[in-house]
Amino acid sequence: FAFLDKNQCVCKTLYEMSYIFSLDRVRCSSAPLLLFLTKVLNKVPLHFFFLADPDNPFRKSMVSNILSREGDSASIPCLATDPSLENLQLKTCSSKALASGLHFSPSLEQGIIIHNTQKSYEGCYVCTGRLKETNVRSHDYHLTVRPGKRIDAFSVFPLCRSDTKVDGSSRILTENFTQARSATLHIAAVRIQDTGRYQCEAENEKGVSTQSVWLDVFEKGFMYSNPVNNGTIQVRAGESLLLSVSIEAYPMPRSASWSFMGRGLHNTSDHVITTRSHEYTSELKLVRLKMSEGGVYTFQASNGDASVNHTFTIFVISKPEIVSHEGPVDGQVRCVAEGFPAPQITWYYCEQPYARSVLANKSEAPLFGKTEVESRVNISRGRFSTLECVATVEGEQAFTLFSISGKTISHDLFSPLLIGSVSAACILCLILIVLFYKYMQKPKYQIQWKVIEGIHGNNYVYIDPTQLPYDHQWEFPRKNLRFGKTLGSGAFGKVVEATAYGLANEDSMMTVAVKMLKSSAHSTEKEALMSELKVLIYLGNHINIVNLLGACTVGGPTLVITEYCCFGDLLNFLRRKRESFICFKLEEDCHYRNIMLQREMAGDSLNGYMTMRPSAAGKPSSSSSSEKRRSLREGSPYVEEDSESEMFDEDSLSLDTEDLLSFSYQVAKGMEFLTSKNCIHRDLAARNILLTQGRVAKICDFGLARDINTDSNYVVKGNARLPVKWMSPESIFECVYTFESDVWSYGILLWEIFSLGNSPYPGMPVDAKFYKLIKEGYRMDAPEFAPSEMYQIMRSCWDADPLNRPPFRKVVERIEQQLSDTTKHVETSRGPTPQSCGVASTARLRTPVLTHF
Repeated sequence: FAFLDKNQCVCKTLYEMSYIFSLDRVRCSSAPLLLFLTKVLNKVPLHFFFLADPDNPFRKSMVSNILSREGDSASIPCLATDPSLENLQLKTCSSKALASGLHFSPSLEQGIIIHNTQKSYEGCYVCTGRLKETNVRSHDYHLTVRPGKRIDAFSVFPLCRSDTKVDGSSRILTENFTQARSATLHIAAVRIQDTGRYQCEAENEKGVSTQSVWLDVFEKGFMYSNPVNNGTIQVRAGESLLLSVSIEAYPMPRSASWSFMGRGLHNTSDHVITTRSHEYTSELKLVRLKMSEGGVYTFQASNGDASVNHTFTIFVISKPEIVSHEGPVDGQVRCVAEGFPAPQITWYYCEQPYARSVLANKSEAPLFGKTEVESRVNISRGRFSTLECVATVEGEQAFTLFSISGKTISHDLFSPLLIGSVSAACILCLILIVLFYKYMQKPKYQIQWKVIEGIHGNNYVYIDPTQLPYDHQWEFPRKNLRFGKTLGSGAFGKVVEATAYGLANEDSMMTVAVKMLKSSAHSTEKEALMSELKVLIYLGNHINIVNLLGACTVGGPTLVITEYCCFGDLLNFLRRKRESFICFKLEEDCHYRNIMLQREMAGDSLNGYMTMRPSAAGKPSSSSSSEKRRSLREGSPYVEEDSESEMFDEDSLSLDTEDLLSFSYQVAKGMEFLTSKNCIHRDLAARNILLTQGRVAKICDFGLARDINTDSNYVVKGNARLPVKWMSPESIFECVYTFESDVWSYGILLWEIFSLGNSPYPGMPVDAKFYKLIKEGYRMDAPEFAPSEMYQIMRSCWDADPLNRPPFRKVVERIEQQLSDTTKHVETSRGPTPQSCGVASTARLRTPVLTHF
């Protein structure tokens, strides 16, 4: 074996003949090149060259999709790179048995040939073999078998057919180790008489091969439609529906469209049109149908020669609802219900309990949409004590009751008694209106986290959390909870420390936090807490959010069981640690120092923020506490009860810049997770970040246990109290909440962290001047303990253009570059198991199967 130059190699065969071959795609100096003479056919030597590649037992191929017609042979090009490959076989990608009747021929030089392909052979295949006592396999090949198509032609002219031999021009194509000759038959100005079977015949020393095709010639194009759905469909409100029409046409359709009640439909969040051109299938997906979407949907298509249209009539079924009831007045009672189909109103009278009789009902049937149905009953018989009006639609019912006295008296409209009653009713209504107005002015408890369903430009469509499913695998027996002290209390509810028995298994015991409403809570607050529970189930677990552990929804008030975070919220933690903070800033003007607890300065500068400068230097504390803190971060999320008293008191450890970077990194990771779940927080601040064992930061929504009426961070704006200093300009002035507005709030959170818990924009009240400065682009100076890179991140988060703010994924990458190797190792090695400060006999939590809605 010898080298000629960098692009050619030469070898000698068994017959002492020299061959020069090009290595334009393989370097001679790379892997060992093995040359083998495999066959000699008809005294003409046929040589196959193998390039032994230990990493690729099969030759790399750009072909992965194999197309064959039914009855032909299909070649799977899994060519071996090493002639010692044994037991070359064909298998399915899923390791299932090959289709019945499938026969193939394996060859190291040509791959695998599948004979007489059938439609049932379609699927994914791989080549396998054994090389040097090791099982090897090729990459996946997808075989598609096209059936031979035949279209009958009809003509007013007589059809003449004959077997004619056509000689066409041909040319030789050479690729790799095979030669191919391509021949093309061109028919100018095709006619009806050209309909028939055309056969191509090829011949060489090995024999003759033929291939035929049937040609149908039509006088003009055609089009037929085949609707998949029935013409008339009934569906309940809120359900989704897929309308599908398949088309058989030649030539292919030039246009296809859907319309509703004569108006054209385009792709929106509610109507999604899908067209599969290769199958000539058009689909219209109607998502969560509303009552107003019941009606006639029409599909139209055309190819220039012919056109088709098909109509679907959609009826949207809605629950019945009693919209009005009056009486008894002048011997009659009146009941009005609406729904679709038209509600059937039935009257029942009850002289004694459980004794009911049916009276006549009056109702009418509409075409589309909700229809009001009115029914009146004469009660002059005087023997009824109670009347019940029941409206029924498709098995669902709504009802109302009338209390009837023993004797019905007709009323005079202008009698003094009626005038007095009307006056009293007016005064009562006025009082109720005033009370209702005051009630509406009170803040309502609602979950801050919003899950996005779709984005249309700058408009976000949110998922209604009440429509999310509740997985009953999260249900936990309330008898297994032992409540302790109250961790926080607000206007609507409270968070209580509790011990849960059997949360992980029958013998486990764990400290948890339980969210609950106050006994005076209204139905709206109850619905909001249930929505919060469903959102937590939808989000799933992450180490940097307060994870759901269970819930109690039956047999009493709703209880939401979450992780217990023993160090409280990040804001108060930073303020507690001011005295023991150790600065490790990597700048010349920073020294080791201890910061004495100080009150927030009230200074007011031109741009409305307080400028901080470093104070006198102090000595750094010993590294032992820092090492212990790092080790605690890597500790188990649970503590054995016997050894809990022996653990190092983590809360007594000092705080340093590396901790601040770690908090920033963890919150960014948590927000990156929420963003991946299409979730917007809307109230991201240090007060809503909790700390648990190992100083793990967890994002939460603390609105239930916080009284925003007394919290100075929440400012009255319109009819609501909002955390204005943490809000982005578009949220303040346009009431727009987006992923980018959360990034702005994260920048304010970073300022809180690196100022050790100071309030943002110190000394500035939220007034007209504050709003003016925000609009004009004024931003806070760097907090005293922030490295320059962290302040650059803050400034990028505060960009006036939301699209220029970095996504949380980029923020995570930038902060990760600031972490020390030790902290980076700790943060990246944290497992998915949630951290907790509780006591448990096992470190394994139950993880129910979650369904994505």
